[in-house]
Amino acid sequence: MKRIRRDHKVRQFHQAKWDEPVIFELHRPGERGVIPPAAEAGITAEVGDGIGRIPSSMRRSIAPRLPEIGQAKVLRHYLRLSQETLGSDLNVEIGQGTCTMKYIPRINEMLIRNPNMTELHPLQDGESVQGMLEIFYKLDLAMREISGMDAFSFQPSSGTQALLAMASIVRAYHDSRGEGDKRDEIITTIFSHPSQAATAAVKGYKIITLHPDEDGFPDLEKLKDAVSERTAGFVVANPEDTGIYNHRIREFTEIVHEAGGICFYDQANANGLLGITRAKEAGFDMSFFNLHKTFAAPHMCGGPATGALGVTESLKRFLPGPLVDFDGSRYVWTNQTDESIGKVRSFHGVTQTVLRSYAWIMSLGPDGLKDVAQIAVLNNNYLYHKILKIRGASAPYMKGRRLEQVRYSWKQLTDETGVTTEDITRRMCDFGLHYWTSHHPYIVPQPFTLEPTESYSKEDLDEYIHALEHISNEAYTQPDIVKSAPHNSTVHRNDESSLDDPKQWCITWRAYLKKTQPE
Repeated sequence: MKRIRRDHKVRQFHQAKWDEPVIFELHRPGERGVIPPAAEAGITAEVGDGIGRIPSSMRRSIAPRLPEIGQAKVLRHYLRLSQETLGSDLNVEIGQGTCTMKYIPRINEMLIRNPNMTELHPLQDGESVQGMLEIFYKLDLAMREISGMDAFSFQPSSGTQALLAMASIVRAYHDSRGEGDKRDEIITTIFSHPSQAATAAVKGYKIITLHPDEDGFPDLEKLKDAVSERTAGFVVANPEDTGIYNHRIREFTEIVHEAGGICFYDQANANGLLGITRAKEAGFDMSFFNLHKTFAAPHMCGGPATGALGVTESLKRFLPGPLVDFDGSRYVWTNQTDESIGKVRSFHGVTQTVLRSYAWIMSLGPDGLKDVAQIAVLNNNYLYHKILKIRGASAPYMKGRRLEQVRYSWKQLTDETGVTTEDITRRMCDFGLHYWTSHHPYIVPQPFTLEPTESYSKEDLDEYIHALEHISNEAYTQPDIVKSAPHNSTVHRNDESSLDDPKQWCITWRAYLKKTQPE
């Protein structure tokens, strides 16, 4: 191994390593973190020992197999894990392209930890949660202004679940017109999120995928060839994950409408559009936003999240409910009609995410939201300009400005050095930075996708750029350093063979025990 040269422009970093076991392995029978007090007399009098008074369907036959651990050990366990974790609070997190990783105002985190919030229960009577219902209602109104839609549901707990709900609404709409069996095709694009095709396929639709023209725009002529009396709908992200905004999107929605289809909009990439364009004016019948991205609520390891789903008036009857309405004096849940697609998750949505996003919108106001979009686009185009100067890097398709992100390519660098984008992913870890490649399939060869958002300063962007410049130089002068990375992380090289073998997958501790300790 050649000596690794140091560059004063990149941050020196070494990840903490504790070799920490999973919490179930820390279990010791009899250890206690908390000893709960005996039930109060009134509770005991009401339910007795529980037998006979609580329905059998609500009683466990065996105690839950939870780990028994003392408080100090629990504290050490989670603090150690936190030291092995990077995220937007610890590093310049622009490398998770398409996921809009931004700063989450800490005052909003304080709001959701207020006991008035944490002690709410979804089955409380509406009269006792008027404040939270008001926030649901007013966030709905704000999202209508931002999108031009006529009603929102906050029940979907992710963007993918919102896409599934929209595909379900497309199905319900055509069924209501007696065309459900005839209209069995959904059109999407290759650079849109894979969940668009996946969720439509779950609803039984045949998927038609449009590929880009030579400039990277969805091909309008191919759309004209694809639409027919079998077209149920068209789903697209705009801008797509390339950061290229389709300025002719209204022509696309008009063509689909003329064929009798529904147009629904994946607005996961909306951070460069706030206050500038709206789904309504682009001709869409439905759209969703990720509150856990664009509206400053955290991803939180894949959840809890919210895919805020908006529709035009003609589709409101199909929304998952209940929704919140205001009768002039109080806020009330309104049950949906029999045409509703029904619940897509339990209860009403992730209340904490709704509160965070409402607070963020109200703190910024309309002008502030537009500032967010403009700064995000400015940051992205600064990054774009700088990265195109790095040896081996390029950005396929149109050469003009991109919107809020770019899907770049290391094809030249790979051809000339043998260093791949996956190698660079691992080398970036050595500088405390994260970096994402692309959804599969790799239409852009050797891809990497960056989205700086409005949260990062020029100094932050320069730190990230310097790291990429440093690694590019290593690839051309000391490629073995990049190919053998990471060197400063908690692990060096993972054995990834299990990822392609479902027999080795263990999503839960119980699944792990079944596979490793069969009875």
